[in-house]
Order: sequence, then structure tokens, then C-alpha cells
Amino acid sequence: MSSKIHPTAIVDPGTQLGSNVSIGAYTVIEDNVAIGDDCDIGHHVVLASGTRLGNGVRVFSGAMIGNPPQDIKFKGEETIVEIGDMTVIRECATVNRGTAASGKTKVGKNCFLMAYSHVAHDCVLGDNIILANSVNLSGHVTIQDNVIIGGLTGVHQFVTLGTHAMIGALFRVSKDVPPYVLAGGHPLAYEGLNLIGLRRRGFSPNTIQTIADTYNLIYRSKLNVSQALQKLHDMENKIQEVETIIDFIQKSKRGIIPAKVR
Repeated sequence: MSSKIHPTAIVDPGTQLGSNVSIGAYTVIEDNVAIGDDCDIGHHVVLASGTRLGNGVRVFSGAMIGNPPQDIKFKGEETIVEIGDMTVIRECATVNRGTAASGKTKVGKNCFLMAYSHVAHDCVLGDNIILANSVNLSGHVTIQDNVIIGGLTGVHQFVTLGTHAMIGALFRVSKDVPPYVLAGGHPLAYEGLNLIGLRRRGFSPNTIQTIADTYNLIYRSKLNVSQALQKLHDMENKIQEVETIIDFIQKSKRGIIPAKVR
């Protein structure tokens, strides 16, 4: 199916256009851009040099993807930003391309970046992630699959958010958030499990209880984190979710969020 390009749009002749692409009024698409099949690009959008869109991506009015990173160390090197299939980027959201540190910024498949959200340089986002309105990610943030971040939350550079975690709105994330948890408060802290999310995604009651027991050992026992991890290591027949938690905490470079003070 042929593409539909509004006559006021400016599209570089070298743009790689898939089939059935729609490009709205006054949109600007620079050189070195690739757009997959069935993409819908709204009006007044900027797809800057180095942008790569997968199939079925929707970009709403005013969004800007692929602009140079907001990093004073950036010297104009050629880098890219990749947006995965079926991801939706709403009004006035911004996604900057990478720096020489990694060469790219990456957003996975089926993500939902709401209005005015910002993904900075060298971030790596997995699949099925939701950033609510005005979420701001600093550079080099890693977000694993199925994470939800509430509106107006800021995430410090080099932070990692574990799979299936949920962070509430209006918070500041300066430490790593482990998998499967619900985080909130000032300072940000462990408040329990992301129970609604885990149930919606088909986790069994037994698995959820095992995850809860694991975090009770880490956060609610009299053991420190290292001692709790050692005890978890010594357990036999651990389920995969417990292994995921252990691996995440062992690899954490910023340290994990603390428990909420009761």
C-alpha cells in the first residue's frame, strides 16, 4: 500500500520509507532516517537524523525523536535512536539519540510514551513499558520489560528499573528499583509488590507469594542485603523469579531502594 505524505511535510529524499506510512502536515524528516511499515507520523513532528522506527509506530503531534543528546561531552558523532514495533509516542514527547558511550538510545516494542515524557541519550528501554505524562529519564537509564512509571517522576542517570516494577507518580528515582516491586515515597522506597500488574500478567498466586517471601527476607528480616542474598543462594529449587531478583541485586551499581519506614 502506498504512503500518504502531506504536501507541507519536508521529507529528505534519502529517507527509507516502508509501505502504508502516513506523514502529517509540517512534519520534518531529516536525512539518515528509516521508517518501517504501517507507521503513522502526526503533524509538526521532527524525526531527526539517525532515527529508526520499527513497524506500526505511532508518533503524535509535536514529538521530536533523534535530536542530538543534551550532553556537553557530545561532539557530533553519528549515533542513532531505535523505536521498536507498535510503540506509541504521544504529544511533545522527546527521545534523544545516543552518544559515543553506547552509540544508540533504544526503546523497545509496544511501549507507550505519554505526552511530554523525555528519554535521554543512551537509555535502553525494554518492551511493554509505560511512561506516564512528563516522566523524565536522565541519560544511561535502563528499564527492563513491563515497567510502569507514574507521571512527573524523574529518574537519575545510570539507574536500572527491574522487570514488572511500578513506580508511582511525582517521585524521584535515584537508586535501582528491583523487579516486581511497587515503589513510592520520599525518598523512594519499597512499598510491596506490584500485585495488580503481576496478576494481570498471569503470575500464579504461588509465584506471587514466593516473590513476596523473597522480599520479606531482603527488606523485613534482620539480615542485611548481603546476608539475605546468601541465604537465597543457599535455597534449593529456586523459581526463576527468585533467580531474577538475586541477579538484579548482585549487578546493581547504584544500590537498591530501601524499605519504607513503618
